[in-house]
Amino acid sequence: PLAPQVKNKAPAEVQITAEQLLREAKERELELLPPPPQQKITDVEELNDYKLRKRKTFEDNIRKNRTVISNWIKYAQWEESLKEIQRARSIYERALDVDYRNVTLWLKYAEMEMKNRQVNHARNIWDRAITTLPRVNQFWYKYTYMEEMLGNVAGSRQVFERWMEWQPEEQAWHSYINFELRYKEVDRARSIYERYILFTALVLVHPDVKNWIKYARFEEKHSYFAHARKVYERAVEFFGEEHMDEHLYVAFAKFEENQKEFERVRVIYKYALDRIPKQDAQNLFKNYTIFEKKFGDRRGIEDIIVSKRRFQYEEEVKANPHNYDAWFDYLRLVESDTDAETVREVYERAIANVPPIQEKRHWKRYIYLWINYALYEELEAKASERTRQVYQACLELLPHKKFTFAKMWLLYAQFEIRQKNLPLARRALGTSIGKCPKNKLFKGYIELELQLREFDRCRKLYEKFLEFAPENCTSWIKFAELETILGDIDRARAIYELAIGQPRLDMPEVLWKSYIDFEIEQEEYEKTRNLYRRLLQRTQHVKVWISFAQFELSAGREERLPRCRQIYEEANKAMRSCEEKEERVMLLESWRSFEDEFGTDATKERIDKLMPEKIKKRRKLQAEDGSDAGWEEYYDYIFPEDTANQPNLKLLAMAKLWKKQQQESEAAAMDPDKDIDESQT
Repeated sequence: PLAPQVKNKAPAEVQITAEQLLREAKERELELLPPPPQQKITDVEELNDYKLRKRKTFEDNIRKNRTVISNWIKYAQWEESLKEIQRARSIYERALDVDYRNVTLWLKYAEMEMKNRQVNHARNIWDRAITTLPRVNQFWYKYTYMEEMLGNVAGSRQVFERWMEWQPEEQAWHSYINFELRYKEVDRARSIYERYILFTALVLVHPDVKNWIKYARFEEKHSYFAHARKVYERAVEFFGEEHMDEHLYVAFAKFEENQKEFERVRVIYKYALDRIPKQDAQNLFKNYTIFEKKFGDRRGIEDIIVSKRRFQYEEEVKANPHNYDAWFDYLRLVESDTDAETVREVYERAIANVPPIQEKRHWKRYIYLWINYALYEELEAKASERTRQVYQACLELLPHKKFTFAKMWLLYAQFEIRQKNLPLARRALGTSIGKCPKNKLFKGYIELELQLREFDRCRKLYEKFLEFAPENCTSWIKFAELETILGDIDRARAIYELAIGQPRLDMPEVLWKSYIDFEIEQEEYEKTRNLYRRLLQRTQHVKVWISFAQFELSAGREERLPRCRQIYEEANKAMRSCEEKEERVMLLESWRSFEDEFGTDATKERIDKLMPEKIKKRRKLQAEDGSDAGWEEYYDYIFPEDTANQPNLKLLAMAKLWKKQQQESEAAAMDPDKDIDESQT
């Protein structure tokens, strides 16, 4: 017969993958399997048949793979569940012939014997296990635990002794000791500790300090203090000076502290600190400090802390004399503890490490040594003359022809003012401006004179400042604001005129805005308009036009709306030739918001006609090496009066109309009943 031909060869809407088919088949495989029937055994013959089938299954599994121990264990556990202990024992023995190194097999075998109260059989199995695999600690733990649970303390001790002959790990010794302590056999426990320590000393199985400490604490716990002290002394002698450990001395000292032997404690700590390297004795020193805080006087505590930290800082500054952060920490330490002469000595040592390169970035941390030195002399030592000498020495050291630190001059001037020595302060600031003029120095000097209400000096300083930095708009603005506060409006206006006449300014927009705000505050609206016109001669920025229009709107007169609208008209005409179309759109948006609030329907319609149409375009991109980098989409604005783009607009409109007609014709073709109804109608 011919195979049926598939007429519709299109892909199905819902696609099914091979992975999904396999997964569903696997899931349904479990569902299709019927549950095993429940078998009810009614007589002995059926029971024997059942046993025969199960044993045959187990034997077949074992025959297939003898090395899978789990099959042996399942077989033996099944026989055990039938109370066939002899058969289960036979299976375990057969399994041991296959793999006698399997730990789980021995454990299951012994647990079966213990579970069925076959104590001698269990002992026999444990003996065989520890003889065959003596390094498996679990056998020893289980064996000793079984004997102890049976109350056979002597047998458990005998097992422990056999175990100790193998020199096991530390936990095994402690288990033996804890076993003896449970039965109050302190002497036996001590003898075990001695044997353990002897092993560590001679055989070097566990040459660790903590074993000696545990032995000593054991003696201390049972109130054998002389024995405990002897153990500590033996440990110190055993480890000697080559293998000294701070933990041993800390434990020894705490033991003596508990015995109220404070002099012994100090001797132990000092002996250890003299022989152990500083970097390895942090915990030792910490405990020594805590001990002195508890039982020593204040001076002793401070000496310990300061001496340790001073030693650390000395090592750091010796290794790197130009590590100024280490000098700062060192100076902070000596300032808090020692006398003024010692502090001055450390400061002199610190400031002697002048940076080798005359670059400001290398001096930024160094200069704070001088600042802290001067502040210490002034605030802590109360020595004004020495403070002045420190400031003067620092200012002489700085290479002012290459760079300077304005903060140093200002701090010196402020110090002289605090000493009520105004001429010296002015002389210092004048010298700084003469040697190395900086904006910060001028600002600090002017602020000082303003606080002193010396306005004539402020004017002179502003004049010098503007001669030094005529491009600094902030200085012009502050100077004009000063004159405004003093009520001299003409001087302020003249300053603004000089400022906007400068050929180079750092922030001209801020200066013009300040000048315009100044005229608005003085309610000189005509002058403000003139300022806007002068500014528009320099720049045609859209924000200037918008600000001009908003100014006319806020002028508060009757003709404010026509004036504002006129400004928008002028701005729109001026920005027709602007390449940045977004700025013109921003202007029209501002104009439309103005008309929405204050305009009529005619003006609103007019501004709507001026709004551009936003279209999407594509342009070609080029990489840095000149190769093609693809195309990118961007938005462009086409204004109504843009005659160059009128043909394109017309073509775009015709394309949209054609697309609309196509959509209508497709809709009509999809719904013929609608056409019949319309024709009948």
